[in-house]
Amino acid sequence: MEQWDVVVIGTGVVGSAVARELSRYRLRIAVLEKELDVACGNSSRNTGMLHAGFTYKPGSLKAECAVEGNKEFDQVAAELGVPFKRTGKLVVGFTDHDRENILKFKAIGEQNGVEGMRMIDKEEIERIEPHAGGEFAMYVPSSGILDPMAYTIALADNAAQNGVKFFFDRKVTAISRYVANNCYLVHTPAGAFRTKWVINCAGAFASDISEMLGYPNYPVRGFKGEYFVLDKKAGAFLKTPVYPAPNDRGGFSTHATPTVDGNILVGPDSYITEEWEDCKYTKDHLDGPIRDGSKMFEQMRREFFIRNFAGIRWKRVDEDGNVLDFKLESDQQHNLNTVNLVGIESPGVTCALPLARRAVARLVAVEKPEVNEMFDPVRPAPKRFYDMTREEQAEAIAADPEYGEIVCRCETVTRAEIRRAIHNPLASTLSPVSRTARAPPWAVARAATARPASPR
Repeated sequence: MEQWDVVVIGTGVVGSAVARELSRYRLRIAVLEKELDVACGNSSRNTGMLHAGFTYKPGSLKAECAVEGNKEFDQVAAELGVPFKRTGKLVVGFTDHDRENILKFKAIGEQNGVEGMRMIDKEEIERIEPHAGGEFAMYVPSSGILDPMAYTIALADNAAQNGVKFFFDRKVTAISRYVANNCYLVHTPAGAFRTKWVINCAGAFASDISEMLGYPNYPVRGFKGEYFVLDKKAGAFLKTPVYPAPNDRGGFSTHATPTVDGNILVGPDSYITEEWEDCKYTKDHLDGPIRDGSKMFEQMRREFFIRNFAGIRWKRVDEDGNVLDFKLESDQQHNLNTVNLVGIESPGVTCALPLARRAVARLVAVEKPEVNEMFDPVRPAPKRFYDMTREEQAEAIAADPEYGEIVCRCETVTRAEIRRAIHNPLASTLSPVSRTARAPPWAVARAATARPASPR
């Protein structure tokens, strides 16, 4: 049986970030995922906001990591080749109570170290974002937008590039500890993994893994939200995310957010679900985002609706149902050589790398591993054909004729890009290739089986 220094459980955004941070050291690292690809859970089912950190309790891990993750993201996006726009955000209000809450959380943001927030009137709202609702707003210049799936894939790609091994279709069913041998056996239906360390990044199922490691099975509650995706024609009317005033606890209802690809997301609503992977959407719950979204974005028109999706934020809660801070712990006395992360929900995308650094620091403090001098933080990310200039497209086609064959017209995906995605070391089935190349499975299958294009 192969021996690993550390096994990471889960390939959501936090698990993939932990894998990348671990690869800075000379360690044998395995990452286990129950699905066939990375980012199959809520890491790909969210708004894609880079949050500023003004609604989180001062001194909390959420607040600390959100501000840290926000400030570093320009460099991170450049290293990983991830599309990112620092758009700013408008938090709009209509009533005196809205103003009170906005000012309350503006003060919290300032205490957390969020810079540049300011109150603006309706006239300035219209100058910044003419199609936004609201009588007044707080403008937050540090907020931004990214593609959370692309970011998670990039983190995993870079980890693999630096020597991390990923194993898909490996659901963890049990974990056995062997004190005499100072190791764990992490059991999956496809076999066990022998390792010295285990890091729990299992997302929605983190409480189950927590219990397997000897920590509590922390109570969590699923807050489900449903979204509308609006056509890129709607994207012409909105360049800045528009959020409503936060409620008394700092939560937001439906907001309108542009994506880095030019669409608009409207949502989510929020309601409790008991089903762990209940990502279906329903007409009853989508009526709310239509009504509330229209207040944020006046171009919320049905002719722009192109699809829907849902995500679930699994929050750690106390016995009264109050939402608690992220849990990141390591107990060398009772649960030797483990790091446990539970309740990592929004703003998990923003906080992923700061959380990963803190998790990996627990291992480094004990093991003091050698630094990986060959670590490369830069992930080669060829430019998408869609984003190329006409001149760049002509050069790409001249170098590789398969760039001249469009397989998916909606996103202008070429056969060359699908071929490249197929050869990604993380690709195991058509599904991850489809997600990476941004093309439907039938287009992937067609490109994969077609005869190569002839040079011109």
